[in-house]
This record gives sequence, structure tokens and C-alpha cells, in this order.
Amino acid sequence: MIKTRVSAYAPASIGNVSVGFDCLGLAITHPGDTVHIEVGDDPGIRLVDIQGDEGVLPKSVERNVVGVVIQSMLDALGRNDAMAVRLDKGLPLKSGLGSSAASAVAAAVAANAFFGNPFTKKELLPFTMEGERLACGAPHVDNVAPALLGGIVLIRSTNPLDVISITYPKNIYCAVVHPEMAIATRDARAVLPRTISRATAIRQSSHLAAFIAGLQQGDMELIARSMVDFIAEPARKSLIPHFDAVKRAAMASGALGCGISGSGPSMFALCDGEKIAQRSTETMANIFNDNKIQCETYVSQICENGAVVRNKK
Repeated sequence: MIKTRVSAYAPASIGNVSVGFDCLGLAITHPGDTVHIEVGDDPGIRLVDIQGDEGVLPKSVERNVVGVVIQSMLDALGRNDAMAVRLDKGLPLKSGLGSSAASAVAAAVAANAFFGNPFTKKELLPFTMEGERLACGAPHVDNVAPALLGGIVLIRSTNPLDVISITYPKNIYCAVVHPEMAIATRDARAVLPRTISRATAIRQSSHLAAFIAGLQQGDMELIARSMVDFIAEPARKSLIPHFDAVKRAAMASGALGCGISGSGPSMFALCDGEKIAQRSTETMANIFNDNKIQCETYVSQICENGAVVRNKK
């Protein structure tokens, strides 16, 4: 049954989580994007309004992740529904918090509900990946998967798609600081090393395995000593002013680990409890503020359920 009006919310996400470059991601409860769909006047998708993007995002269906995702779903279903779509951007653009992923996921979940839920949540993943292909040039999964499914996810493979939900201690909080600057994913990828040594590959693999074990065992000390990035952080930290000072501030405040959220410039810290997360957020933000860089801050538990339908009529 087709709904006449539906809205869906998708949360921000942290890709890589330092230790798992391109294969690990987690969702936080806020901020996030909301997509609203109503029955339109004529067949096809019409992106009628975008709020919160300062006029940057295109309304062309072919050039906006929301339009691309919904069109791919229509194509798969062999439909051409009349759809009037609105996007509310709660996420800053080029922030490293999965902005394009949140839009793609919210679009997929809203459209699925609009169509009467022909797909399971996991079956929506390939459609959300088409949004990431448009936004980033490649169908990345480490943001769309946690934003859609919630929690912490491990991407074992993208072809065939194999996404695994990881058990984690419920007391883990995320401290997130977003300095007012933008880094495009394409630019952040351009500075990455084209190859890594066998020794680096072994070290990173060992730390990732230990990090997953620490999450599943609830071993905070193992989580802390395993949350190390030998691949992306050394190459990308120069793109973020005062990175080392901000990281030291987070660790001095008791964080388990601190690193770059996705491609940056946002930085995040995993913390054992809300109080440590609050303190880490404040000390991280103070470094940026003291250096005349304004920033937004978020303290959040890991978002367990991922994207949700907000209303439907």
C-alpha cells in the first residue's frame, strides 16, 4: 500500500573509527538528515525543497543523492510513482560525519515506507551505495551501513556485499568536534599512500582484530590500546589544524582513543561513559577555539537502531 506522506531520519556516522580504514563504521544519535516524501502531481521524482544546505546542493534528481537513491529503487521495482521530496539537512556538508550517507539512507528508508516496505533494511544498502557513488566517486559502505542499520558495523566485502554488526559495550559514548572548515572526501583520499608496507598491513590488521575483540568482550583497556590508525591518520592529520594538540587533549581527558571521523575535518573520541565524553568534547573544542577556529560539538551514545521512519500517513 502506498503511503501519501512519510518522513525518515538517518543519523550521522563515523567512518573508519581510526582502526578500520574503509571497513568499520558506527552511527551516532545526532545530528542527522530527514527526508519527507508526499504523493506528487505528476509521475517521477521532484525534489521540491532542501533546507539546511545554504543553497549548495542541486535539486536535479540526477545530481542529488536523494534523487539518485529513490530513482534506483523505482527502477528496481519497475515503478514510476509521483513523488514530491523534501530534504532537511541537519548535518554539515563535507564534515566527515557521513553527510551524503545520511541523506542517501534517509531517502531509502522514506521511499521504502512510501512504497509499503518491499525491501528489508539490509536490502536497502545497495541503493544507498548509489548515493555514495554519486557523492564520493565510489560506492563506500562504511557510512551508509551504520547510518542504516545502527550500531557498529564491519564491512567484510562490498562484492559480494557482506556487512556484520558488532557487539559493543553500551556505555561507550562518542565525543565529536566539527571545526568550521570543509574537507571533500575526494581531496582526503588524494593524500593517502598508494601502497603500504607488509609490516604496516600486519600491524593494522592485528589492531583491528584486537579492537573487535575488545568491543565484543567489553574490555575497555583492549579497545584503548587497539584504536590506532597506521594508514589514513598519518597522511590526513596535516589537513586538520592543531590535530595533535586536539588529540592530546582528548586523551588527557580520559578518552579511550581519538582520531579523524571519516575523511575529516571532524574529530571524534570514544569514551567510557558520558562524563568522560563531555569532558573530552570540551577540551577538544577548547583547542580549536583558542586558535580562533569555531566548532560544533556533539556528545552521543552509539545509535543502536540507525535510520527510522518518523511518521507516515
